[in-house]
Amino acid sequence: MKAISALDHHDAWVAIKAAHEIIQKSDKPFVMVIVDAHGEVLTLFRHAAAMLSSINVATNKAYTAARLRRPSSAFGQRSRSTQEGFDITFFGDSRITGFGGGLPIVYEGEVIGAVGVSGLPEADDIAVAQSIIDSIEAHWKP
Repeated sequence: MKAISALDHHDAWVAIKAAHEIIQKSDKPFVMVIVDAHGEVLTLFRHAAAMLSSINVATNKAYTAARLRRPSSAFGQRSRSTQEGFDITFFGDSRITGFGGGLPIVYEGEVIGAVGVSGLPEADDIAVAQSIIDSIEAHWKP
C-alpha cells in the first residue's frame, strides 16, 4: 500500500499568514486559495478591497494547477500555441483556466495541492503564489 501525503490545516494556516504578510508589505488587493490534490478548497484569503470576481478566478487557477499537475499558465500557453493549440472548451471542465497564478504544491515528487492567486497583474499573481508555496515548504523543514 502506498502512503499518500496531503496538505492539512497547518499548511493552510501557513499560507494565510504568508498572504497576510505580503499584503502588509504591499497593500495590493488579491485573493489566495489553497486546494487539495483534487482541486477542492482548503482555505481562501481575500483582501477586503479585492474584486469579488477574483474569488472564482483564484479558485479556478488553483483547481487547474492541482488537477492538471502543472502551472495554470503552462496550460494556457499550450492552448494558445499555433503549433499545439486546442480549444479549452473541449477539455470538458468549465473550471479549467489558462490564466497564470495557479501553481501546484509538490511534496516528494507528488502534487499534493495547489495555490491560486488572482487580483494582480499575471506576473505578480504568479510571484505571490510562488512566495506562498515557499512559505509552506519552509514550514515542512525541521
